[in-house]
Order: sequence, then C-alpha cells, then structure tokens
Amino acid sequence: MNLEYQTMRTFADSWGMLFMLLFFALVIVRVMSPSAKKMHDDAANIPFKEQ
Repeated sequence: MNLEYQTMRTFADSWGMLFMLLFFALVIVRVMSPSAKKMHDDAANIPFKEQ
C-alpha cells in the first residue's frame, strides 16, 4: 500500500481533523463530568498528604 503525500494530507485534513476534534470533546466531557469530582479532589490534595 503506497500512500502518497497528497493522499495522506487529504485524509488528515478531513477525517484526521474530525477524529481529533471528537477526541478533544470526549476528553473535555470526561474531565467536566460530575463522576470525576472525587478523582480531581484526590489529585488536588496530593501536596497536603503526609508521607
């Protein structure tokens, strides 16, 4: 399968961009979801935990 530069560029400009946009949206939804609150609270308190 010999893909030329233009073919790969066309794919990246269309489907690749769509994939990256959807992935970014899913990450934002995951981070902002209420079920992630405990995880964020635990991470925020790491500096205050005793060793």
